[in-house]
Amino acid sequence: MPIPLPAPRSAVTAAYARMTKAFPGLTVTELDTGEQPPRTGGWVTAAALAEDDEALDTFLAWDDEQVQRDNNQKARPDVIASFGLHRYAWPACLLFTAPWFLHRRVPRYPVTHVSYDRTEGPMAFAVRPGPFACLPDDPAAALPGARTVPDEEALRAELRDAIAEHMEPVLTAFGPRMRRRGRALWGMVTDEIVEGLWFVAEQLGEHEKRRAERELDRLLPGTTKPYVGTPAFRVLTGPNNEPLPTRDRASCCMYYTLDPDDTCATCPRTCDADRITKLTAAAAS
Repeated sequence: MPIPLPAPRSAVTAAYARMTKAFPGLTVTELDTGEQPPRTGGWVTAAALAEDDEALDTFLAWDDEQVQRDNNQKARPDVIASFGLHRYAWPACLLFTAPWFLHRRVPRYPVTHVSYDRTEGPMAFAVRPGPFACLPDDPAAALPGARTVPDEEALRAELRDAIAEHMEPVLTAFGPRMRRRGRALWGMVTDEIVEGLWFVAEQLGEHEKRRAERELDRLLPGTTKPYVGTPAFRVLTGPNNEPLPTRDRASCCMYYTLDPDDTCATCPRTCDADRITKLTAAAAS
């Protein structure tokens, strides 16, 4: 007899469940009213990352240790900070983009409502549900905390605002350590929005991956500050005339400082010939 699923805690519970089913490497727990966020082990609040230098030092020590263990060398402090921000922002953006993509609902999570742990097992978030935006014909419009917006473009604006609200204080904390400011930081967030949803949509199937590309093009047309650039999707041709989807990142993850020959297939430093080689090898594996 099937085990019944727990009752939804919010308008976005089902979206997180579907995301985790497709990508078990990321889990989201929604806290009940009055329930305290986890504080043991590697858990850290987003507010602490944004406001507490000691908490940020502890968070980045994990990246420093990982680089020394896996690369047998020590990275520059700004590179470590870049790795740390990427490893937070990539899954954090999915807290917003997954419910929007799957159910057309956009939650609001200030940094005080989010905790994160990436030290044991899957990446894990604990979030405190709050208000959300949706379309007028969404059944969730009748739920407490719902705010309806008139159309899809208004909902996209809500999504951009919600992510910016969450990420701005985090960028303020990370930026000086990364030796990056303004446009460079928001270019990185733009990439995390695109690549996180693109990856999860791919796990849901080719049709959803293509849909995500169309939706992201509308979300980030290149004129929506503080975000930088467009998703920049394009298709290269492989050695057997097969299509190889790729994109051009607005930012660089800085991994080349550890291994100049090992750049990702979407890196602005990677030429098309090398991209084709990397993408062909990835497809074969």
